[in-house]
Amino acid sequence: MPSFDVVSEVNQHELSNGLDQANREVTTRFDFKGTGSKFDLADNVMTMHTESDFQLNQMYDILCNKLVKRGIDIACLEKAEPVIQARTATQAVKINVGIDTSTARELVKLIKQSKIRVQTAIQGEQLRVSGKKRDDLQAVITLLKDTSPGIPLQYKNFRD
Repeated sequence: MPSFDVVSEVNQHELSNGLDQANREVTTRFDFKGTGSKFDLADNVMTMHTESDFQLNQMYDILCNKLVKRGIDIACLEKAEPVIQARTATQAVKINVGIDTSTARELVKLIKQSKIRVQTAIQGEQLRVSGKKRDDLQAVITLLKDTSPGIPLQYKNFRD
């Protein structure tokens, strides 16, 4: 029976390369000289360190530009509230990986409402779609691409 998986993943290698490029640009830009501005990455959370809230916004724009050039969808980024103290400002940016259960349930409901003859199953942080015909699976992919669940989706492991 043909099947495929719907996942939401981020290429970690491209993410680290984009982060390195953003760090390089921040260290060479004139308006960031002497501020000690930098990006850190740990456990799918990027932390921006600088001196002011305005510079945090500039750093986020730099980061988004570098990640988009690297092919990473920035819809998976979630900014936290900035922490501004005397001469330091930090902000965490969480990288959402995987499909959470509420979004997976919404996707399953959407697929069932479309009346396409397929079966869906939530398997951890991914969604398995299987059906008797390849055309039905392709119709599900088209349906999911047309809707915007708020997270970037990839379609992997297509088996015949």
